[in-house]
Amino acid sequence: MKAALVGLGAVGVRVARQMLTCTELESLVVFARDERAVRNAEGFDHRVVLRPGQHPRFAPGTDVVVVARPEGAGEIASAALGAGAHVVAAVAEPHQVGQLLDLAPTARAAGRAVVVGATMAPGLTCLLARQGASRLDSVSEVHVASFGTGGPTCARTHHAALSAIAVEWYEGGWRRRAGGSGRELVWFPDPVGGADCYRARLVDPLLLAPAFPGVRKVSARRSATRRDRLTAALPMLRRPHPEGAVGATRVEVRGFRNGSAEVVVLGSVGRPALVSGTVAALAAIRVGSGRLGRCGAAGLAELVERPDELLAEIAARGIDLQLFEGSHSLPVT
Repeated sequence: MKAALVGLGAVGVRVARQMLTCTELESLVVFARDERAVRNAEGFDHRVVLRPGQHPRFAPGTDVVVVARPEGAGEIASAALGAGAHVVAAVAEPHQVGQLLDLAPTARAAGRAVVVGATMAPGLTCLLARQGASRLDSVSEVHVASFGTGGPTCARTHHAALSAIAVEWYEGGWRRRAGGSGRELVWFPDPVGGADCYRARLVDPLLLAPAFPGVRKVSARRSATRRDRLTAALPMLRRPHPEGAVGATRVEVRGFRNGSAEVVVLGSVGRPALVSGTVAALAAIRVGSGRLGRCGAAGLAELVERPDELLAEIAARGIDLQLFEGSHSLPVT
């Protein structure tokens, strides 16, 4: 399998490292924009070809392109489809996600897949939601919460999201809500524990609502402190950490099983950049080797038929996945 990677930030570096552990990978062309990104490539093996520059060009025969650059994701994905490649986009910025979803007709016509939002949240949260739904006969609600951020770009995106309009799926239509509203105490897996979470401009509902036809409610919240909410409309007061500390997700799936109402709660914990890089890398290996089975542009909840298999691969890379039943690990088989 021949792959290309665009972006070598906190997430991109981990995408490359995770992909290089896979025997299916024959070569990886990495497009980096500056000298700092080039330094991040030190230690990669002989399969990596580094191509500095602003505008990536993909060679014929490239099986999959991973986009780990926050800006220009739609244009990069369109170019990748034009070269006959699948696309895995490790981006979560709403405008970029919208551009990627608009590529669905092009991707279907080309028989290719554009995996949108292959990060911790969305991405892993999409897989957990699909896994939770597999334990139910029907799904009526999906609620997602996330804690922590990856690299500086991720931190800035989530900082601004608290002051922007949030969207939620409610009874067959979209509702607009004020960012920073809807305070809810959410319990994440240890060592994170409880944290106040609020509405924000997050893309999880955009990817989850189409994946569950007939679902009544889909919402997403993220953790925030009082200072986060007060300063959300301003530039960040201090430089973000190069890589965020521990992060976590919580996915609550409500529905019915055998005629009775049921609630399935799943979660994960890990460093956000590592989790995002692992999700994107394993999704790229799966789609690039022809094991995804579906085409079009959508999130992992819609494109992956067997989430348990991909979750098992993610867990094998050291990402802690949990089903909220005591302290038992998430059964992924």
